[in-house]
Amino acid sequence: MKNNLIVLAIFGIGCLAGAGFQLEANMHNWSLCILYALMLQVGIGIGSNRSLQQELKKLSPKMLLVPAATITGTLAFSAAASLLLSQWSVFDCMAVGSGFAYYSLSSILITQFKEPSIGLQLATELGTIALLSNIIREMMSLVGAPLIRKYFGQLAPISAAGVNSMDVLLPSITRCSGKEVMPIAIFHGILIDLSVPFFVNLFCNL
Repeated sequence: MKNNLIVLAIFGIGCLAGAGFQLEANMHNWSLCILYALMLQVGIGIGSNRSLQQELKKLSPKMLLVPAATITGTLAFSAAASLLLSQWSVFDCMAVGSGFAYYSLSSILITQFKEPSIGLQLATELGTIALLSNIIREMMSLVGAPLIRKYFGQLAPISAAGVNSMDVLLPSITRCSGKEVMPIAIFHGILIDLSVPFFVNLFCNL
């Protein structure tokens, strides 16, 4: 919760800075540098997980159903949301949903990929929507994990957490669903993490 509030505070400071100062000149180059740094961080995070090899040995092919359900459910509901949003196409909404709670990476990717087709202003708006919607998803998964477990089953908190099932939300998942789901949660988070650039790129270019 604290980390999410810090992100929102930084976002607010950025909005104020953008409104008060002329910062547009080098923002494209800055956002590219941040994007590359985020992609590097993803690789370092996966590669530095010393227990990953041991956890992967506990997996079975059936565990692929959990990330598959997460991806399918998220994209289906994102597509349904386009029925309520006349400004954005079904693919724009699916691109936003493709963040799977990875708000920092998905928002920058969407802004970069959509700028050539819809312009910087609209691309930035869509990136901001992705940022906020994925932050909200993480916060709801964190706060609502016990209720999600109660009404939707043992694996539901993993699916709701998206990318964060392997790190930020792993303690709350194991507390609600038991330590036996830890390998599934880590495996789920890694696969979802790797899928974010693919799906965002796909739907931004449709």
